[in-house]
Amino acid sequence: MLHYCKRCVMPDTKPDLQLDEEGVCNACRSYERRKEIDWDARHKELLDVLERYRHRNGSTWDCIVPVSGGKDSTYQVVRMLQLGLNPLCVTSTTCDESVLGRRNIENLQNLGVDHVQFSPNPKVRAKLNRIGLTQVGDISWPEHVGIFTIPVRAAVQFNVPLIVWGENSQNEYGGPAAAAQGNTLNRRWLEEFGGLLGLRVSDLVGMDGLQPRDLIPYHYPSDEELARVGVTGLFLGHYLPWDGLSNTLIAQSNGFITYDKVVEGSMVNYENLDNHQTGIHDYFKFLKFGFGRATDLACLHIRRGRLTRQDGLDAVRRLDGLFPWEYLGKPLADILAPLEMGVDEFIRLCDKFTNKKIFVRDAGGTLKKDARGNLTKLNYDNT
Repeated sequence: MLHYCKRCVMPDTKPDLQLDEEGVCNACRSYERRKEIDWDARHKELLDVLERYRHRNGSTWDCIVPVSGGKDSTYQVVRMLQLGLNPLCVTSTTCDESVLGRRNIENLQNLGVDHVQFSPNPKVRAKLNRIGLTQVGDISWPEHVGIFTIPVRAAVQFNVPLIVWGENSQNEYGGPAAAAQGNTLNRRWLEEFGGLLGLRVSDLVGMDGLQPRDLIPYHYPSDEELARVGVTGLFLGHYLPWDGLSNTLIAQSNGFITYDKVVEGSMVNYENLDNHQTGIHDYFKFLKFGFGRATDLACLHIRRGRLTRQDGLDAVRRLDGLFPWEYLGKPLADILAPLEMGVDEFIRLCDKFTNKKIFVRDAGGTLKKDARGNLTKLNYDNT
């Protein structure tokens, strides 16, 4: 049986989530502590850090901003421009880019920034998509690694020490740049946030004919290279009160385009718009842990008082964990085609990764599915 936070709707199966003696999760407690933060002081800290890295002679960029073109990275760029910085925006291209994702990247460029886009070998990436999906249940494994490795490699290549990340998922600290001496990044710090899921890049050599030269984009620079440039990073969400909806409104006022309906498997139309594989990624999270994107969003809005817990539960029951027959209008079969995988093989893989202890099964132990292939959790609340 799943146990849920009594304040939001997140189950305790989420990695790194703990429920306290009152049944409230650490994410809700962390948000609760926001009211104790002196945001004016945090803003001043941000200005002090940025000032240390500003190049007043214009000899190079002031910072690197990793960007996907989504609402949050658009917001990050807007904020850096407002503060008078000259950022170099760096994109590690998404695995199966949507038309909407491309338009939002072009909009971000038109905000008035220099932009570098790195596109890994698509044949290699398709192999990595398949390996990631079959080995660790993450079709977008190469993307999740690349969004950390490529900006850091760019920082070394272009000799730009400061990287401005967005939200710190752990919501605990501002990153190495917050330290008085501007501590540098190292491999351990990067891998903590880099989404390897236990699948090391070195493990991939020999899989499906992959060679070391195929995997260059997915390696971090060496500690020696990082130290030479003094590469460091900060989380903007440590200094500014981070909120996805507020970020969206700011991004939209600067040309960001949303979807024309609620995104499949979600409950909003303004995020995860760039990659057709995202529906599969979120679905596997549901299979493994019993929650999907709708749960993530419901929890965020419940904490901010925009939804009651009951409204969140109702939304999760209706929207979470639906079988990903399409995403952003693209059929599942077409999304799987570059992986040389059919829908039937995909369904068998889904069953392999499903945590059968948290879903309804028949008397013989087989997962029960409706006509659309959707599963039902044993419980959606603590009753």
